[in-house]
Amino acid sequence: MRLHQELEARLRSAVAAVLPDAPLAGVAVRPCPDTRFGDYQTNSLMALAKERKMNPRQLATDVLAKLEVAEWCEGVEIAGAGFLNFRLKPSAICHALLDPLRGGPLFFSLAAVPRTVVVDFSSPNVAKPMHIGHIRSTALGDALSRVFRLLGHRVITDNHIGDWGTQFGLLLIGWKSHLDSAALERDPIGEMERLYKKVNADSEADPQVRENARQELVKLQAGDPENLAIWRRMIELSQVQFDTIYHRLGVTFDHTLGESFYNPRLKAVVQELTEKGIAQESRGAICVFSDGALPPKEDPFLIQKDGEWQPNPALIQKGDGAANYATTDLATLAYRWEVWKPDEVIYVTDGRQQLHFRQLFAIWRRWHPGLADRMRVAHVWFGSILGEDGKPFKTRSGETVKLGEVLTEAESRAFEVVTQKSPEISEAERREVARVVGTGAVKYADLSPNRQSDYVFSWEKMLSLQGNTAPYLQYAFARIRSIFRKSGVGIHSLPATFTLTHADELSLAKHLLTFGITLEAVAAEYRPNYLCSYLYELAGHFARFYESCPVLKSEGVERESRLVLCELTSRVLKQGLSLLGIEVLEQM
Repeated sequence: MRLHQELEARLRSAVAAVLPDAPLAGVAVRPCPDTRFGDYQTNSLMALAKERKMNPRQLATDVLAKLEVAEWCEGVEIAGAGFLNFRLKPSAICHALLDPLRGGPLFFSLAAVPRTVVVDFSSPNVAKPMHIGHIRSTALGDALSRVFRLLGHRVITDNHIGDWGTQFGLLLIGWKSHLDSAALERDPIGEMERLYKKVNADSEADPQVRENARQELVKLQAGDPENLAIWRRMIELSQVQFDTIYHRLGVTFDHTLGESFYNPRLKAVVQELTEKGIAQESRGAICVFSDGALPPKEDPFLIQKDGEWQPNPALIQKGDGAANYATTDLATLAYRWEVWKPDEVIYVTDGRQQLHFRQLFAIWRRWHPGLADRMRVAHVWFGSILGEDGKPFKTRSGETVKLGEVLTEAESRAFEVVTQKSPEISEAERREVARVVGTGAVKYADLSPNRQSDYVFSWEKMLSLQGNTAPYLQYAFARIRSIFRKSGVGIHSLPATFTLTHADELSLAKHLLTFGITLEAVAAEYRPNYLCSYLYELAGHFARFYESCPVLKSEGVERESRLVLCELTSRVLKQGLSLLGIEVLEQM
């Protein structure tokens, strides 16, 4: 059990002694926001006092009288309206560092009740290049999956690719009429993108082309052998591109179940929703309207126009009988429940899909009311990537920026920097450093801001060795490993006990202890930026420690104790960056 959990357990025992009927689940201990007042803090007593109309400071006084934490704390103080502030003993901090040093979990605990979590992320479209926007869903979904797994949950990742829909009618015409086989061999995605753009432009100028595309799509949906063979070839070629990008990013999936996988289920979904009275016919289409169960402001099936709330239905079957995204997503949710029985399903997409998912989740709850408490559904949405002009990030010609080209340029720019700073190492080593640093820089630049904010894509900022960047953290790790190379000391030589006396030693150690709390917050709120901030602060604590507390020039127990801090800091940096999908290097 970690130190803050020990404090939490003792606090709950003290609360139970004073208030035997109090719910204890909400009684929590967290790091103190201002270290001048203590190391850990609880504000839980104020909420308990408010519920019972008690004086919160008196309750805090009564609980403090029952609280037995002298073995860990120098003292516990009552502050403000009823806070309790805990100040740790250096001996308790040293003891808390021992378990990870001996191979135990790195300042985190496995979940007491592991959950099954499905994470739906990335979701590129067949026959189109993955673009810069895909880095957001891919990096975010992968990071969340890694954190949930580390905390002991069963994670199922599913790449719900776009492999069905009206675009394939246009693509089929292009493939049959305008295909350049040599270009397809050379650049499959580029050729399929060219075909789509050409036929789409033709269809806008000539309604007959649009009708021909519709007929090709109908043939595909009816199982026409020729169209099915072409469609499967498009998927096969696209998957090669997807796999290449994912390999470069270090991302894997447990399943890649595209939209087409759910086609056999769509008619049954519409039929069941209609039979249950959840969906109804409207102008030839099948729609879901508001059932009046929610206040208008919270109801996704209402929209305010001209000062009045008007219907904003969700379409689940078009007038021509075709399904759409909502139908497919409902079938997907049903499949996931039937096959995986998840406790939670997380969708990682851009913010423009907020209404879609609000309607989707509302329909699901009406369709399966008994599952609302058994399977949580969450839309983890994110903002846009902007150019330095503050507008959506595009190429100079206005085209979407391709993700593969961004990764290649990141490596190229990193290679230039590494060549300038370390020309003495071999080209192969420099290219490996450039790969790790370049890819890490792109990922970290995406993960470090609040995911719901737009952010500006800046090569200069993301590749900087200063500030909150991946290269800065990767360099911090490499710098620590160089200490061990110079010292000639391996982890097997480190002491089992040690002492911490300097203020910067204690600050660094205390920050290490909060790693697990940070990971729990990342999982609870789906925000990897919390981990980025934690690691940046950790590197800052280490820099101050290293400046004020000589490691290799010190001797005896002091030297050994400082090497322990170096070792644990490097482990947390490596583990934390790994959770973000970012590699580290022993030397940079």
